[in-house]
Amino acid sequence: MATSRITPETNGIRYGLFTSVGMIVYFIVASLTGLVQRIEFSFLNGVILAVGVCLAIVNYKRFRQDRMPYLHGFGTGIITALVASVVFALFFIVYAGVLNRQIMEGIRAEDLFGFDLSVTIAFLAIILQGAMSGVIISLVAMQYYKSPDHKPITGIE
Repeated sequence: MATSRITPETNGIRYGLFTSVGMIVYFIVASLTGLVQRIEFSFLNGVILAVGVCLAIVNYKRFRQDRMPYLHGFGTGIITALVASVVFALFFIVYAGVLNRQIMEGIRAEDLFGFDLSVTIAFLAIILQGAMSGVIISLVAMQYYKSPDHKPITGIE
């Protein structure tokens, strides 16, 4: 992908794929070490998501020579989070539905979600959690990364 044509969408997709790879690698390592049964350790996926969103916004800001429109940065973060969440959720379907079916039994045994938890519900929960986290992370990150001359809207134009 040529850097001369970076848009919020292409940048978000690129960094979303990188972020999803990080989340998948962490999940595999956690699965191999037995940490997947402990739901508390899933918060590290949120940390990985936050790092990916911030890196995407920083990359786009650097490309725009520190003159990034606020909504472009915000959109980059949201797209990054959505792509990362969807790819990770698709990986989870393959992993929990085909490769390691016992993982769902372990999660159900915790009784956090009840015995009605299926791979499909987990898939949707992963996407929803990632999307909502991504919106909040992007909103917070953009307060730090917005252009120095950004002025809030003072009235209806």
